[in-house]
Amino acid sequence: MNAAPHDSWEPATWLAREGVLLAAYAMHSADSAGRKYPEPEHPYRGPFQRDRDRIVHAAAFRRLSSKTQVFTGGLDDYHRTRLTHTLEVASVSRTIGRTLRLNEDLIEALALVHDLGHPPYGHAGEDVLDECLRGEGGFSHNRQGLRIVEEVEHRYPDFPGLNLSLEVLEGQTARTGTWSVNRRPLVEAQVVEAADSIAYDTHDADDALKLELLTLDELLTVPLWSEAKRRVDRHHAGLTESELKRAVLHELLDWQVSDVVERARRRLADPALSSVEAVRAAEPIITASPELAQQKLELEKFLRSRVYRHPQVLVLRARVQQQLREMFAGYLARPELLPPHFAARVARHGLRRTIGDYLAGMTDRYAEQEYERLFAQQGS
Repeated sequence: MNAAPHDSWEPATWLAREGVLLAAYAMHSADSAGRKYPEPEHPYRGPFQRDRDRIVHAAAFRRLSSKTQVFTGGLDDYHRTRLTHTLEVASVSRTIGRTLRLNEDLIEALALVHDLGHPPYGHAGEDVLDECLRGEGGFSHNRQGLRIVEEVEHRYPDFPGLNLSLEVLEGQTARTGTWSVNRRPLVEAQVVEAADSIAYDTHDADDALKLELLTLDELLTVPLWSEAKRRVDRHHAGLTESELKRAVLHELLDWQVSDVVERARRRLADPALSSVEAVRAAEPIITASPELAQQKLELEKFLRSRVYRHPQVLVLRARVQQQLREMFAGYLARPELLPPHFAARVARHGLRRTIGDYLAGMTDRYAEQEYERLFAQQGS
């Protein structure tokens, strides 16, 4: 069967689909506030689907494949990168969103953009850039994500950035802590925040086990892991250590997602929460139960002590942080080393912020290469 010609497509097909599938408290595309720079509607893609596509095709998104999540390539090549973490967050987010009849396109766009502003070397790099830019307002990967999609990316002739919908920009802004207590983030944005926590609480421990920074027995002393093992033991016996680890990781994901979904379902069954604005005026909808939330805090405290401050991690962290400091100082002393399209930004954004934007966009590998090429022998 031949495809219909372009001019016969129904522009509102995706609107009709949302009308059938989405709950009243979900963000419907028809109610979007639009974009900073108005654009005509696409004939067969909704606004949030277009946002997702623009993010996926952005250079900053591709670079996430070579940016550290927690562990640098100096330890192993198994562990998560910012890209694999982002995809895991998107997967968990969509599962929650579909179950609650939320806008999956909006959720996916929010998930794919949420870590776009991370510099090389993860939080180690973020701390250095915050230090170097202290007099310029500092550096935050969440704020940097907004800078990327509003200014730094240049893919379209009619506007700077990606011109994402105002709902996606608002969701990313909420991650910076800038939102009104009387008007909370959309429930789709709340889903991504919860999924981010679920993903890293699970995979950081998984990566630490693979890298032998921890043993399974040590993790099983943590209440969250011991309870997950107890749940696994109800259905499986005689598992090898490798099988047990995988089963516990699967249980951790399933348990956390189910907990969030069931609490949200009970809240959203309230007839008073039958609109987007009602949900935004209410207490947060997408939250873990108090018991699980406490266990997650205990796990995160354990990971901070035993993994993020592990001697091997700290040695690599110190090395890459010193390299970034030297690179920032080197570009500050010799701005002619900046690529032309970044040099052109200096007049508007200032030299220090421009250097910060340039360094933040680098992958771990490229930062290493540029350090060796330009600064390693200079002691800048």
